Amino acid sequence: MRIRKTKHGDWKAVTELLDQAFKGQAESKLVLALIGTESFISELSLVAEDDSQIIGYILFTKAQIVEEGFGCETLVLAPMAVLPSFQKQGFGSALVRFGLEEASRLGFTSVIVLGHREYYPRFGFKPASDFQITAPWKVPDEVFMALELKKDALKGVKGLVQHAEAFFDVLAKEKD
Repeated sequence: MRIRKTKHGDWKAVTELLDQAFKGQAESKLVLALIGTESFISELSLVAEDDSQIIGYILFTKAQIVEEGFGCETLVLAPMAVLPSFQKQGFGSALVRFGLEEASRLGFTSVIVLGHREYYPRFGFKPASDFQITAPWKVPDEVFMALELKKDALKGVKGLVQHAEAFFDVLAKEKD
């Protein structure tokens, strides 16, 4: 397996992968809506390949943790997926680890994820509420998590996570 930055020609395979993995189109619509926005970071849009087939995808986008007009930059990890036939073989974990290392290398200091409560803690994620960080949606505390890529990066930071507008646009359309 090889992990690399996405290329222009990858998007069809990435959207098909996301649609299969999530059994719907919300995540692929989200990714396509994020491309080209200020939140999109091309170096943190990554695919995993096995024998030249794209089998996994992960995306980190810029966001803000905001309270009373003060904002602190963070990243949001969403989505992360592996083709169903390649799941439970370590490819997702490899994508997450590689992505977190790249994010840190690029100078980002924290990451937020809305994800499986038993999966993401293995990478060091903790409930975001431990840092007094809240989600913009009503979600169970144990699935909205934060990770400091740099020690004490979230010390003294608290507030509401402000995702890219595409998150809200896609979610609103999915509810219609």
